[in-house]
Amino acid sequence: MSDKLVIVESPSKAKTIKKYLGKDFEVIASQGHIIDLPASKFGVDVEKDFKPEYITMKGKAKILKQIKDEAKDKKVIYLATDPDREGEAIAWHLKNTLKIKDSDKCRIEFNEITENAVKNAVKNARKIDQNLVDAQQARRILDRIVGYKISPILWKKLKKGLSAGRVQSVALKIIIDRERLIKNFIPEEYWNLTVKLKKAGEKTLIIAKFYGDTKKKIELKNGEQVKQIVDKINNKQYVVKEIKKSERKKNPPPPFTTSSIQQEASRKLGYSVKKTMSVAQKLYEAGHITYMRTDSTRISDEARSMAREYIVSTFGEKYYLNRVYKTKDTAQDAHEAIRPTHINNVRGMVESLTNDEKKLYMLIYNRFLASQMEVAVYDTTKVVIQVEDYIFVANGSILKFDGFMKLYIESKDEETNNKDNNEELDEDDYLLPDLKVSDVLEQKDLKPEQKFTEPPARYTEASLVKVLEEKGIGRPSTYAPTISTILDRMYIEKDKKYLIPTDLGNIVNELMEKNFKDIVDVTFTAGMENKLDNIADGNENYVKMLKEFYTPFISNLAEVEKNQEKVKIPEEISEEVCEYCGKNMVIKQGRYGKFLACPGYPECKNAKPIVNSIDVACPKCGGKILVKKTKNKKTFYVCENSPKTCDYISWIKPKNENKK
Repeated sequence: MSDKLVIVESPSKAKTIKKYLGKDFEVIASQGHIIDLPASKFGVDVEKDFKPEYITMKGKAKILKQIKDEAKDKKVIYLATDPDREGEAIAWHLKNTLKIKDSDKCRIEFNEITENAVKNAVKNARKIDQNLVDAQQARRILDRIVGYKISPILWKKLKKGLSAGRVQSVALKIIIDRERLIKNFIPEEYWNLTVKLKKAGEKTLIIAKFYGDTKKKIELKNGEQVKQIVDKINNKQYVVKEIKKSERKKNPPPPFTTSSIQQEASRKLGYSVKKTMSVAQKLYEAGHITYMRTDSTRISDEARSMAREYIVSTFGEKYYLNRVYKTKDTAQDAHEAIRPTHINNVRGMVESLTNDEKKLYMLIYNRFLASQMEVAVYDTTKVVIQVEDYIFVANGSILKFDGFMKLYIESKDEETNNKDNNEELDEDDYLLPDLKVSDVLEQKDLKPEQKFTEPPARYTEASLVKVLEEKGIGRPSTYAPTISTILDRMYIEKDKKYLIPTDLGNIVNELMEKNFKDIVDVTFTAGMENKLDNIADGNENYVKMLKEFYTPFISNLAEVEKNQEKVKIPEEISEEVCEYCGKNMVIKQGRYGKFLACPGYPECKNAKPIVNSIDVACPKCGGKILVKKTKNKKTFYVCENSPKTCDYISWIKPKNENKK
């Protein structure tokens, strides 16, 4: 019988690790946290240095008993919870519960679940890092203070069931601030002026954009200004005045961090942040990728060597470049970047994955390899063309060496379509014909085009994660639950991929802005994150930090409770008439989304779902097509006559075949 016990978080991880460690070890899973603050009360004694009241979590008593029984006769116990602050805290709770000495080297951690990594972790066991535990406790208590103290005020002043949170409230404000920018945006007129030219004897057209006159750059602001220029230059002689040839290099993106994988999986695969982290967790626990919660772009020497061997053997020596990425100063840099644990024999391995897992794995795989590949190189040509006293510029670009782009091209967020009416054409495969200075070009088309500046785009999950990271709000592990929370609370909703604040979200944010300015202040929240990092590094005392936050917070809270009047949430009136009492029904927000309810409640208790339809006839019976959602919010389409006289139902949006 084995005398060594390893405790991990996940049952699937336990099976893999048991296979690596063999018969001398028993491996059991805690299934995440076992000990935590109580859910039913505040659970923090402020008067006793914010002492937390830890209890066995609901539903975890049986697991805890199994762990205790398993640990009874073991000489050595290793705590192999996840390699982050949360995992350190789980290990600390287990250490205390199992009465392991503070001096015992019981903590092991690994960034990847491979045989070498696991066995090396056992050889390099260490004591629990109390600084990491304190940082996690500080975050937990801080979030408990904000949530448990502000939420009851929202219940009292707005309505029951609402919540506030230290990170979620800032995220909501960021979304609402963007919405305000969009609503208050005043478009500005601008014009583009593009000419298509041709050199005698050449087939390729030259596309050039207006730059200015021979003295300066000119912005085209109105139609009259453009008309005057067009009248002067139309069908006049265009002469090549200058040709600049250069080489442009494009660097590969670094390997994934938690933030960048959430963004890229959203853009490339259409995954929500929550889905990305769930799929990545499964890949990690199966031993396919390194730990998926990290803000570092660092990779190990072993991984770099593995990448070099594969790139050189697959693509050739010229495609490899040994590259070390500089991690941001704000990063904790506790773990490597997210990367595959193995490079070879991938084809056979991915066959065992689900479709979602396969897509995310290949994204990680290709990104990692691309990060160690050579730059892509373009030959670029800039041609300055003069007509009368005006200047047009044509830009051509041709890919000379694909480098990392042989394997991977990074996606970009849609930010805005604001003007840059003198921007240079930058098309990767736009090749200009052979030109010389003094060549005369023939005008084929001169096209003025009126434009208006557009507001910034609404946030998607990807672009919100990007801005949260840039502003230092939350940390990699918090992005997914933060977005899920404000969606679940119905403070925001998704329109296709865009995040839009609801009326409820606007009202909650308005109350928070008015009464709890620090809580929704980006700089203040980022500063709190830095303090948590300082605690983890052993440079700040967590009790002192909590006191500094709590004293002014609780004083302000008392003022708000006293002075804030109750806010009535206005009801949205629909055109639907109640069939029982004739009143216009109102739109309510329920647990599963919006629904129609009679305003005559409780006398009239009529309520029904909101049914949306599309302007497409049912392909089977000609009835109206209704748009519905599953419990998991997946959209499907069904005939209004279903199931009585028609059985049409589809996941794919039907098309109106009569429309051309």
